[in-house]
Amino acid sequence: MQFRLAALILPFLSLVYAQDTSLTTVKRAFEAANIPEDIDIKFDPSVLLEVTFPQASGRSITLHAGVQLPRNATAGPPTFTVRGNAGHGPFVVATVDPDAPTPQDPTEAEIRHFLGSDFFASGGNPAPLTNRTPAISEFLQPTPPAGSDAHRYIFLLFNQPANFDQQTVVTSNTSISGFDISAFAKATGLGNPIAGTFMLVAPDPTTA
Repeated sequence: MQFRLAALILPFLSLVYAQDTSLTTVKRAFEAANIPEDIDIKFDPSVLLEVTFPQASGRSITLHAGVQLPRNATAGPPTFTVRGNAGHGPFVVATVDPDAPTPQDPTEAEIRHFLGSDFFASGGNPAPLTNRTPAISEFLQPTPPAGSDAHRYIFLLFNQPANFDQQTVVTSNTSISGFDISAFAKATGLGNPIAGTFMLVAPDPTTA
């Protein structure tokens, strides 16, 4: 089922950039945006994932699930933090766009915007995540094409299985388009995500 941006997302937009504080709210935002259905995952988070984008000027922006950001605020790369009892790690973080090239005709979906393993929590609550190995796919800034509706950019946190670093399903040479996070999670033993959040990004406004 194709999500309807205005009807399903707008109730969850926030003009105040602040981290999520409720697992229930995040889960409802995912469901309202049809994310579990569209990317074929079971989303029942047990902890909160904070995704923060540094800014060239001004304070950093931490996502609230469903918030819409201007593209120039998403250059990144973002940093990740976990709130709750997630353990020490390791974790895998994945970011996907299921709406490429447009939400109405997502023939290139999913686009893999980030995939990294060997994230560890540095302690405390919230706990910043630190990556100890190079990313499989480095962060790619959102670039929805002109004329498209806003895209959903979905960040997911998984517990990392012991043999994950030996997987060859996706490597640094694998195309970022046509990715399937559900199939990848099944093939590599990731299971269901333990946390997630998402943002909306529209194309840059055109000038006359």
